[in-house]
Amino acid sequence: MIALTGTPGTGKTSVAEELRRRGHDVLDLKKHISDSGLRGEYVEEMDTYDVDTDLLRESLRNSEHEMAEGHLSHFLDTGMCIVMRCHPDVLAQRLRDRGYAEGKVRENVEAELLDVILCEAVDSGVPVFAVDTTSSNASRAADAVEAIMRGETDGHLPGDVSWAEEMDRWF
Repeated sequence: MIALTGTPGTGKTSVAEELRRRGHDVLDLKKHISDSGLRGEYVEEMDTYDVDTDLLRESLRNSEHEMAEGHLSHFLDTGMCIVMRCHPDVLAQRLRDRGYAEGKVRENVEAELLDVILCEAVDSGVPVFAVDTTSSNASRAADAVEAIMRGETDGHLPGDVSWAEEMDRWF
């Protein structure tokens, strides 16, 4: 299975929908968590639900899905992680458009700036690639995912997408 992961707002769901349209078997991890009763207690200060990633991993141990899409998918037993990335300014606007509170916008932008999900994915020990969705529509980003799946990884290595130059503006 391939993990399609990234900070909320980077385009995972849109890319997954396009990949499904193209015939790929992509598991909606958020739906799986809800349907499987894996959503834990609500954590008010983080405005999210706790999920035991060990239980999540176990629930998918025998899965035959081609991909799993969700910001926790890199915690699964996968053969590859593809991390969706997005410029902090664009990400912030996407999250505001979704109605995220400003604190939640800032938290997610900071996670993107600090490469939190990318680093977690790299720690998994499987090959990790990145797709910049900043100015890409879902179709072009899905093209990039399919290229990576074919082994065409130039321009998609973990260090190829970085927002380090934006740190001073956000911190």
